[in-house]
Amino acid sequence: MAISGELAGRRSVLEQQLSSRGRTLVAFSGGTDSAFLAWAAHQALGDGMMAVIADSPSLARFQLADAVAFAQEQSIPLEIIRTDELNRAEYVRNDSSRCFHCKDELFTVMEQFAKDRDCQTIAYGVNVDDKGDFRPGQIAAARHRVAAPLLEAGFTKQDIRDLARDAGLRIWDKPASACLSSRIEYGRPVTTEALNAVERGEDALRRLGFRQFRVRHHGDIVRIEIAGEEMGRALTQEMAVEFSKIFKGLGFKFVTLDLEGFRSGSMNALLPAEQLVFGQK
Repeated sequence: MAISGELAGRRSVLEQQLSSRGRTLVAFSGGTDSAFLAWAAHQALGDGMMAVIADSPSLARFQLADAVAFAQEQSIPLEIIRTDELNRAEYVRNDSSRCFHCKDELFTVMEQFAKDRDCQTIAYGVNVDDKGDFRPGQIAAARHRVAAPLLEAGFTKQDIRDLARDAGLRIWDKPASACLSSRIEYGRPVTTEALNAVERGEDALRRLGFRQFRVRHHGDIVRIEIAGEEMGRALTQEMAVEFSKIFKGLGFKFVTLDLEGFRSGSMNALLPAEQLVFGQK
């Protein structure tokens, strides 16, 4: 699929912007947005950039391995750093500000990393569509003066997927996948045990052949979200037995399938309106 002339023009603007930023670190998770940004930065800056993956218990091993593989495929310089958000009480308590504290930890560590390597810019892959969702992490990025090249270029999620596809990047249609902590209901502490249960559950769904899904942790209850186009496979007696076997084996007492299907950020729908204005006062 050929991209439009208008989109190609904005891609050129992105390349010019990246070229002007000097040595750059790209916060890289392996998702489509950050992977495309890392690729574009490498195209513009060569060895004057580095992709940085923050490794912690909230990053699924599957996602880490895939991110490393993509960087290797594209010869993108890569560094894996450790972040310790689980040592922050305000993160562990898991209220509506959790994402802020996660990104604050990430960008604090990346700032020191950038200083040690004489890098002038830290960038991340936020896009236009992200501005319409509840994303406290964007506030942390602004406070740390993190650049948002894709947003500045006016790219939507679909624009990025189209550009990635045009560039022949295999991640162009990769399903979105936020950190494992986002699967735990607000107010329930983030623990390594809960993260492990979510990760093992999602690994099991992936082995069953599902592609777009979430495992939502509600204490004794697990709520499984499956994409609408895959729901037919999930709504069978045989799959119900399989789900029960998997998730009860992970310690859940009740296993549920959400009939509304997969939707990104569904935990946010449970937040009171006054908690959706974090950092805006």
